[in-house]
Amino acid sequence: MSSTSPNHKLLIYQLTIRLFGNKNKQVKPWGSLKENGTGTFSDVNETALKSLKKFGITHVWTMGVIEHATMEDFSELGIPKDHPAVIKGRAGSPYAIKDYYDVNPFLAENPTHRMAEFEAMVERVHKQKLKLIIDFVPNHVARQYHSDVKPTGVLDLGEGDLSGVAFSPENNFYYLPGEEFIIPEGVHVPVESVQPYHEYPAKATGDDVFSSRPNINHWYETTKLNYGVDYLKNRATHFDPIPNTWFKMRDILLFWASKGVDGFRCDMAEMVPVEFWGWCIPQVKAKYTVDFIAEIYNPAQYHNYIFNGKFDYLYDKVGLYDTLRALMEGRGNVADITRIWQQESGDIDQHMLRFLENHDEQRIASEFFARNPNYAIPAWVVSATMGRGPLMLFFGQEVGEPAADAEGFQTKDGRTTIFDWWAVPQWQKLMNEGKFDGGQLNAEEKQLYDFYAAVNKLCQKSEAVQTGHFYDLQYVNNWGQSPGYDDVHMYSYLRYTENQILLFVTNFHREESRTAEVRIPQHFWILVGLNPEGNYQYKDLLLAKKVKGSFRATESISIQIPANGVFVFEITPQ
Repeated sequence: MSSTSPNHKLLIYQLTIRLFGNKNKQVKPWGSLKENGTGTFSDVNETALKSLKKFGITHVWTMGVIEHATMEDFSELGIPKDHPAVIKGRAGSPYAIKDYYDVNPFLAENPTHRMAEFEAMVERVHKQKLKLIIDFVPNHVARQYHSDVKPTGVLDLGEGDLSGVAFSPENNFYYLPGEEFIIPEGVHVPVESVQPYHEYPAKATGDDVFSSRPNINHWYETTKLNYGVDYLKNRATHFDPIPNTWFKMRDILLFWASKGVDGFRCDMAEMVPVEFWGWCIPQVKAKYTVDFIAEIYNPAQYHNYIFNGKFDYLYDKVGLYDTLRALMEGRGNVADITRIWQQESGDIDQHMLRFLENHDEQRIASEFFARNPNYAIPAWVVSATMGRGPLMLFFGQEVGEPAADAEGFQTKDGRTTIFDWWAVPQWQKLMNEGKFDGGQLNAEEKQLYDFYAAVNKLCQKSEAVQTGHFYDLQYVNNWGQSPGYDDVHMYSYLRYTENQILLFVTNFHREESRTAEVRIPQHFWILVGLNPEGNYQYKDLLLAKKVKGSFRATESISIQIPANGVFVFEITPQ
């Protein structure tokens, strides 16, 4: 019954630097940098990092580090000005990279020394025994990509391309010869430009749009990178000899790894051929100890990107996230959790990164999702403890940020903007003018924060959660077998090693408590080498620490679990 698996239970904290440190509360839609303000590298300081360390975090994902296109003017620094017609939002998207070899100047107190300030932040993170993750955006770049600080001898993306042909494996971009790029109809440009945007020949757009006329819902602010796949000829591949883009992107990863970065969250990784990843990742790992996380949405490709692409971790969005979201919204059935476990158990469980929020998804507390952040309590426990893989939390989630504003380019849709200069109100309460002590939170918000901290602590300290085996209990607990057990809303399971047994009981019903019997089958006791007729005791480790008792293995455990309730019982022989 022992577990020899390594510990993959990373606790990743995702934060958008320009929002994380912004203390300005008087922000306005479509406001400029000067009007709305921004956070900087210096806001990820010792106080903030100690707070995150105490909260239970192991890895910090600082989003928006690498220089991206923006409507702000930094030409005084020698950075070419971007055309506002091909930028989303006044701040711009962190996923429209403008210079892979630079950091955003607005994130520095002294933009002239911006890279040194980034490196100092990396040192602060490491000083607190934390690790740093940044984004790597491999599929597309800003339409006006240009590196003005690339290392000596490095050719820029597109430099040397044959733009008169639609495809060449030696080109970095895809072209539409004879066609000029057309700005989509309906694009709002709040900043004036003397000249109209000109791109000839037009390049293919980032979301695989091979047309000079993308619409407003496409990634029109980006251009697709060419990894040797001829999309217009049935995706024919040209990987021998190695395409030029492969070398350039590998070298970019090596550049950032040399800065002390500990991991890369790879944006839309499945839009880049798995052959590239399988070639590139081992080369980077041969020189640096780094983790690679893939944003991926096709379960049919999970094994491919883990075992052939060599990724360490994959997003578990089309799976556990979607299942838990339905339950948090008062719909769905916990039987779907069992289904996800059956699909993802075995050789990929430890590779699946679980989350309930990130910058792409709607906030739990928003009017477009669950409305009440407490509805996440059972879902978060399942996300954190069901598997051996990493856990990710988005800043502000732990205090119920509702993303209630229309920020500018980001409309009122329940998401925290990545495109606009803005502030995150609930987060500002926790940040408390830079004290990071939650001093402005009310009692209910502090209680929610304490819940997340308790789950994090459990993940850090529990051997069973980190490396233990999983045992689903739904098959022996239902209305027919276990009196009062609501098998639509209640989900129970065990995590265990030779040293620890934990029983998890959750109630996803948003309004009703349950008085129920929970059974552990004889098979489990025999499996773990314990007496199937013995006496055992239990105590809750998470929220209701006074809940404890004893039971005989041949009998049920009687519980009364509140709405949105969770018990984490440690079971020991009596």
